[in-house]
Amino acid sequence: MKSSSTTPTKRLKERRENPFTMDFGREPLELIPRISAMDELVNAFSAENPSQHIAMITGVRGSGKTVFMTTACKRIAEQGNWFTVELSPEQDLLDSLVKKVANEKTLSKIFQRTQINLSFFGVGLKVDGSSPISDPEIALERMLDTMKKHRKRLLIAIDEVVNNQTMRVFASVFQILLRKELPVFLLMTGLFENIRALQDQKTLTFLYRAPRIALQPLNIGIMADRYQAVFDLNQEKALQMAKYTKGYPFAFQLLGYFTWQFPEDEKEVHSLCKQYLTEYVYEKVWSEMSDGDRKVAEAMAKVPDGNIREIRSLLNMETNQFNPYRIRLIRKGIADGSTYGKLKFALPLFDSFVVENTF
Repeated sequence: MKSSSTTPTKRLKERRENPFTMDFGREPLELIPRISAMDELVNAFSAENPSQHIAMITGVRGSGKTVFMTTACKRIAEQGNWFTVELSPEQDLLDSLVKKVANEKTLSKIFQRTQINLSFFGVGLKVDGSSPISDPEIALERMLDTMKKHRKRLLIAIDEVVNNQTMRVFASVFQILLRKELPVFLLMTGLFENIRALQDQKTLTFLYRAPRIALQPLNIGIMADRYQAVFDLNQEKALQMAKYTKGYPFAFQLLGYFTWQFPEDEKEVHSLCKQYLTEYVYEKVWSEMSDGDRKVAEAMAKVPDGNIREIRSLLNMETNQFNPYRIRLIRKGIADGSTYGKLKFALPLFDSFVVENTF
C-alpha cells in the first residue's frame, strides 16, 4: 500500500484475508457501487407518493444482480418505517410471505392489537374472539392495511425469478394489492429471458410498465483504482487488469482473488480466471442460448473488431434478419452494441470460449 495509514484493505493484507470473493450473491469486501442506479431506485421507492412500486434488475449471470438487490434492501430498510422480506421463487410465495411478515416482532404486536388471527399459518398469532384467516390473499390485505394505518411499508425481494406457477400466482395477487393502494413494494432480479417470459403472461402485462434496471459493465477507471490500491500497482498495470475484465463484476472479483493468491504468477492467474469463467458462467450461458444465437456468436468470434457487415456476411443475413439476434444478445448482456456498426462480446474471454466450443 502506498499510504502509511491503516486502511481496511491494509489491515486485510496484514491478516492475509483475501478481499475478493468467488461466491455468487455474497457482498464482497472489494465492491464497486452502482451509485446512480441505486440512488434512483431508493429515491423512487422512498418518495412520499411513490411513482413506482416494482423494479426488476436484469443482467447476465455474475453481473451483480443479487448484490445490487441486497444493497438496495439495506439502504431502504435504514429509513426506519420499512420492513423487508426475501422470498424464494421455488416456495409457495404467498404462504411464505404471510409467515415472514407475521413473524416480524414489531408487526406481530400490531396485528394482534388489530385482532388479525393468523394462527392458521402456524405463526402463533392466535386472537381470542377472532376467527383465523385461512386465505393468504385476505391475510395480506388485512396485514398491509394495518401497516398503512401505522405508516409502515413492506419491501418484498425475490432473487432469480422464473416463470413458474407460484410466481405467476404471486404476481397476480401483488397486482391486486397495488390496485388497493396498499404499501407494498417488489424488487426482483432475474435473467432477461426469465423476466420477459413472466411479463408475456396475459394476466401479468402490468409488469411491462415496471422499470427494468439492466446492470451495465462497471466503470473501468474505478476498477483500476481499486486494483491499484489493493495491490500497490502503478496506474498502467492497474488499468491493464481492469480492461481485462471488460467491466464484468464476476471477472473483477476473480482477477482480484487469484492475483491476491498468486501475485507473482500472472499466467496462472489468467489460466484460473478462464477456467472459472468457463465452468461457473459461460457453459451455462451457452447452454441457454438458441441455435441461432450460437451461430451469430460463432460469426462474432471470427470478426475481432466486431464489424457488423462482416458478421452478417459470414452468416449470409440481411439487416432485418440479423437485428433480432443482435438485440437479444445485447439484452442478455452477452454482446455490446454501444459503438455504431459494431457488435462485440461484453464478456471477457467469451470469444475464445466460443471458438473452443464450436466445430
